[in-house]
Amino acid sequence: MAKSSTTSYHVPSNAAIDRHSLVTRYNPTRNASNPTTPMQVGNGNFAFGADVTSLQTFLPFATMSSWGWKNDSLPPNRTIEDVYNYKGESWYNHGRLVQYDFGGDPEIEQWLTANPNRVNLGIVGLVFLDAQTGLIQNVSESDLSDVHQTLDLWTGIMSSEFTYEDTTINVTTTSAQDISAITVTVSSPLLFPNTSNAFTRLGIFLDFPWGDGSQKFSAPFVGNFSSALFDNHTTTLLDHSEIQAQIKHQMVDAIFYTAVESSTKFNITRDSPIAHRYTILPHSDTHSLSLVISYNSTLPSSLPSSASLVQSSIATWESYWMDGGFIDLITGSTDSRADELQRRIILSRYLMRVNEAGEDPPQESGLVNDGWYGKFHMEEYFWHSAHWALWSNWDILHRSSNVYTSFLPTSLSRSQIQQGWSSGARWPKMTDPSGRSSPGEINNLLIWEQPHPLVFATYEYRAFPSLSTLEKWKDVVKATADWMAVFAWFNASTGVYDLGPPLYVVSEDTSPNVTVNPAFELAYWRFGLGLAEAWFNELREEVPRDWTTVKNNLAPLPIQNNGTSTVYAVYEGIEPDFWTDPAYINDHPSLVGLHGWLPPTEGLDLGIAKVTMEEVWARWNFSNCWGWDFPMLAMSAARNNDTEKAIEWLLHPLFQFDDVGMPIGGVRVPTPYFPGSGALLYATAMMAQGWDGSDEKEREGGKAPGFPRTGWNVSVEGLSMAL
Repeated sequence: MAKSSTTSYHVPSNAAIDRHSLVTRYNPTRNASNPTTPMQVGNGNFAFGADVTSLQTFLPFATMSSWGWKNDSLPPNRTIEDVYNYKGESWYNHGRLVQYDFGGDPEIEQWLTANPNRVNLGIVGLVFLDAQTGLIQNVSESDLSDVHQTLDLWTGIMSSEFTYEDTTINVTTTSAQDISAITVTVSSPLLFPNTSNAFTRLGIFLDFPWGDGSQKFSAPFVGNFSSALFDNHTTTLLDHSEIQAQIKHQMVDAIFYTAVESSTKFNITRDSPIAHRYTILPHSDTHSLSLVISYNSTLPSSLPSSASLVQSSIATWESYWMDGGFIDLITGSTDSRADELQRRIILSRYLMRVNEAGEDPPQESGLVNDGWYGKFHMEEYFWHSAHWALWSNWDILHRSSNVYTSFLPTSLSRSQIQQGWSSGARWPKMTDPSGRSSPGEINNLLIWEQPHPLVFATYEYRAFPSLSTLEKWKDVVKATADWMAVFAWFNASTGVYDLGPPLYVVSEDTSPNVTVNPAFELAYWRFGLGLAEAWFNELREEVPRDWTTVKNNLAPLPIQNNGTSTVYAVYEGIEPDFWTDPAYINDHPSLVGLHGWLPPTEGLDLGIAKVTMEEVWARWNFSNCWGWDFPMLAMSAARNNDTEKAIEWLLHPLFQFDDVGMPIGGVRVPTPYFPGSGALLYATAMMAQGWDGSDEKEREGGKAPGFPRTGWNVSVEGLSMAL
């Protein structure tokens, strides 16, 4: 297995880029709430989304975690035994029946699809009170003036300043870095009752929504605060001498605890006997109130101080910005587009650390809101997380890449017990921390997630070329490649191994029962089996013969003549005029991934791949594309030496990032859609540092292989080359 001589995972102490200046240049600011995206603080396992008050005062953005899940009640007349005994349909796969997770009891199937679902742990906001009566006032954002909100990217501290009834209010919010907690400091004369005010005029509320799996997407807000649903769940203010306040929130069988601590004494009361909203008011005379608010699945015995959480955030974020990879596109560049691309990179680096640096693979919308019930998709894990390898953030990638080890038992069972394959592990598509595959045709028949662990393992070995790395991944590599080998079917009439049917291609828009030998999947299969062979060669162990046999005898990539030239086809036997059929040119254009996302694979004709890429540019309906499609297009352009086109794809009008860096979902999915951010970071790292086979002399001369030679000055620190 080739080791990259340019791999680096430690930034030298004499780093030349002024990282602090470039990061803080893009500190987001707002003077009004965005109705669809919050400003966020977080730590990768936990995130807090805020409106313009740096809390959730006027808009109920979510407080979300990697651990906060619940199961809904079972459908009527169903028991947990029905869940355990669920079986889907069996389809023929080349003469053998294979049992899948779809087509069974529809009530149980939908329950399994929607459960567990990810919950909003609760919201925190300012409460305004009447000075004479102490009653809560109905205040809207329009009642504020002189509003200014800033997020300090370098420290992870969010702050707001605004005026209410001629009085200034300051709020700062910071996330803990090792627990699910925030610290909030509110400073204002309104906290302090004076001679003319019998009551404090300002406090903090906590509110807890009901959540369930009734909706596939919950965006921009998660959970329901309606009084009509108060009876669906319970909250209880607990007596607890060690912590000032603890609230127990129960939804069905799931229990969550919210703990509140302060160096200042406070009173906490429930707004009404049936509501799930609580109000916190300072007990003593003060102009400043600091709270630590922690979210837990068990009762905590103590909470850290507010000051320690702030210091932890400052130290953690400075380490993140200084110790990982970095790209400077601004210094010395004359192309006006450099500023916007740099902004997208910096803000994406921040948001990925907040939303996607957790113990589990992230869901598509990170910790902002819920998509697909909050579950994650293993085929998208590459786009979510492979960039950490190129940006040398191995401490972060190691957290979630262990998912393959933890999912190995269920994936072996899925392959060999449920589906009857002779060997190997079949990785799930849509899943949750249990590793159970969610039902559905696409969830069962998509295959491009299968080679991903071979890529993650290879990147780790390039960074840490040791026997311990080889042994760590050995079982995953073997089980992955074993299934890839047995899934390929030997076609005696052609003398080659076919992929499918049935299967779904990357774009999920072909009929699975007729789809055979899709171009991208064939190339990825061949590439992945080659990585597995190299792994066992490095281990000095015998490479399983069937890996090599299948790899060397896979069906050739399907080609067609489109009337003017020879091009690759989506799959073998697809209709000749598919280039003009909207059914096939509306979704992920994976054909450009043949030489772009993937390096050249055996049997790939680079000339045909280039023509195919240009045909995609001319024919595809990009108005229906979103997210990682555009960075994938950029990588293809870069590998084909069209660096100007690569920049155009990264800044395409349909590939947008809002004022705080949230990747816009577009016409297909809600915002944010974080695979777009991860793909942007992967593509820019590849274009800046290079890839295996890119011009070594140019790299040594400080040239970025994927950027134009004119107008761009690209400085790089601590990046690793792409495959």
